[in-house]
Amino acid sequence: MGFDVGVVPFNPDGWGPPETPAAPPLLGGAVATASIPFAPFSRSDKLGRIADWTRNPGHPGAHAAASRDSIFDFTSTDDFLAAAAEDSSFSLVDAKPPPRQPRFGPKWRFNQRPQLPQRRDEEVEAKRREAEKERARRERHYQNHRSHHHQGFRGNQASQAKPSVDIQPDWTMLEQIPFANFTKLSFAVNDQPEDLLVCGAVESYDRTYDRVNPKTQRRLERFKNRHFFKITTTDDPIIRRLAEEDKATVFATDAILAALMCTPRSILSWDIVVQRVGNKLFFDKRDGAQLDLLTVNETAQEQLPENKDDINSAHSLAVEATYINQNFSQQVLVRDGEKVTFDEPNPFATENEEAAPVCYRYRRWKLDDNISIIARCEVHAAGADPSGARQFLTLNALNEFDPKITGVDWRQKLESQRGAVLATELKNNANKLARWTAQALLSGADMMKLGYVSRVQPRDHFNHSILTVMGYKPRDFASQINLNTANMWGIVKSLVDICMKFEEGKYVLVKDPAKPQLRIYQVPNDAFENDYVEEPLPEEEQVRPATDDVDATAEEMDAAAEAEANKAGTQGGDGEKSAAAAVA
Repeated sequence: MGFDVGVVPFNPDGWGPPETPAAPPLLGGAVATASIPFAPFSRSDKLGRIADWTRNPGHPGAHAAASRDSIFDFTSTDDFLAAAAEDSSFSLVDAKPPPRQPRFGPKWRFNQRPQLPQRRDEEVEAKRREAEKERARRERHYQNHRSHHHQGFRGNQASQAKPSVDIQPDWTMLEQIPFANFTKLSFAVNDQPEDLLVCGAVESYDRTYDRVNPKTQRRLERFKNRHFFKITTTDDPIIRRLAEEDKATVFATDAILAALMCTPRSILSWDIVVQRVGNKLFFDKRDGAQLDLLTVNETAQEQLPENKDDINSAHSLAVEATYINQNFSQQVLVRDGEKVTFDEPNPFATENEEAAPVCYRYRRWKLDDNISIIARCEVHAAGADPSGARQFLTLNALNEFDPKITGVDWRQKLESQRGAVLATELKNNANKLARWTAQALLSGADMMKLGYVSRVQPRDHFNHSILTVMGYKPRDFASQINLNTANMWGIVKSLVDICMKFEEGKYVLVKDPAKPQLRIYQVPNDAFENDYVEEPLPEEEQVRPATDDVDATAEEMDAAAEAEANKAGTQGGDGEKSAAAAVA
C-alpha cells in the first residue's frame, strides 16, 4: 500500500488555509472534526512557539492571563476545562498547618527583627572582612614586636645598641652562654648563711609612711650632707681582710650577685669583672659601671629615647631613679632617733663626712666542700614586728615620670587598683624588682619596703612626691614575681665553676646588648686601671669624682639641679642636662 497524504486544500485568496476547509477523511473512513486549533503567526516569530505543547496553566487565573496572548495558545477551551477538572480532584495528604512561633521569648524577638536588604548585607560583610584583615595585620605586627622585645631587640635601633664596655681587639672571647641555659639550672644552698661580721649603723623606719596615700602625699626631700658608697669588692677593706684569712674562695657584693642571679631577666647590657687570684675569685664592678644606676622601663615594650638631653631618656631616668632611691631611703627614717650600732663602724666613711646609715652584713654560703662564697649585703633600716622583735628592712623606690608613657596614673590608681599598678611595674621593670628581691633575700631582711615616688609635674624631674609605701616579705614577693631561689643559686654556681677552670688573670662578663646571651672575655691584667675609660665623655658631662664612690651623692645632684634650674629659669627645658651630668 502507498501512503495517502490526504486532501490539501488550496486557498486562492492568500496565505493560510481557506476559511471553510474541506474535512479530510481519516484512516478508517472517519471524518476529522473542524475544531483543530490553529494560531496564525508572522515570519518574525520563533519557530518554537508554533509547536509548543508544554504550556499547561495550573490555575484558573492563568486562563484569563493566557487569553490576552491567545494568538500563541495551542490549547482549546475544552482541553483547559478538562485539565482544571482533573486538577481539582487532587488534594494534599497532610493538611496540618505549620506550627506557630511563640510571640514571646528571644527567638520571637530575633525573628521580628527587620531584615536588611541584600545590598546592605553585602556592604556589612565587606566591612567585616576588612576589619578582620586589619585585626590580623595588627596582631602580626604586635607578635613581631613582642618577639623582638623578648630577644633583647629594640625596634629598628637594635643594630645600634652598644655594649656597656668597649670591646677591645686584644680581648679573647672564651664562653658564650645563651640565657636559655640559665633557666634550666637549679642548685640548693643552705638557707641559713653564716654572719662573719656586721658593720655600720642603721636608724629606725618611720611607720607613719605606711599611712601615706596620694591624697596625703609628701614631698621628697633632698639630703645634701649624707654620702652614699658603692664600693666594689676588691676595694672593700673587710673583704680583703677576710680573703687574707682564707675565709672563703669566692667574694662579691649583693648587687653583683643579684645581677648574676637575675641574668635571664635583663635586657640592657652590663658587665662584671672577674679576677682569678690563686684559688680565689673576686667579682668586681668597674668604676662608673651600669650596675651603679637603676634602670627604668628596661623590660617595657616601648623603648625610651637615647638622647641624653631628653629628661625621659634611658640615661637621664636612670640617674633620676638613683637620686630618688637615695633620698627616699633617708626620708622614711626616724629623724634624730636612736641608731642601732653593730660590731664595727662604717668601713668606708671618714671622720669629716656624714655617711648614710647602712648596715653591712658579711655573710658566707657554702656551695660545696671546696667552694664557699662571701658577700657584703646591705640593710637600710631597722624595725620591730608586732611582738617587739627586731627586724631588718630594705628600702627602695619606684618612680613615675610620665603617666602617658607608662599607661597608668599612680595618683588615680594607687588607692583603688594597687594590684594593677604593681603588675604594670612588674612588666616594665621586671629585672630591677627581681634584683631588689634577690638583694633582700641575700641580706636576710625581714621586710622590703617599696615606695612609689612620682614627679610633681611630668616635665619637672627635680621635684617629686611620695605617694605611698608598701611592704612585702622577700620570700612571698619572690614567689609572686616567679623568682626561684634554686635557679638563682644555680646560675651563680655554674658561673663560679666556669671561672674556676680559667687560669689566673682578669676576665669580663658582658651581657650582649642585642641577644639574650652572656659572653666571657679574657682581658689584660692592666685593663680598667689607671683611669681607663672606654669611650671618653663629652666635656660638659665630665664630672670630677669626689671619692671612690662612683654614684652621685645627694649633695652633688642637688647642686647640679639647682645650677641648671637657675640658668634656664624653669625646672624643665635645658635644665634636663644636669641630671645626666651628675654621675661621676
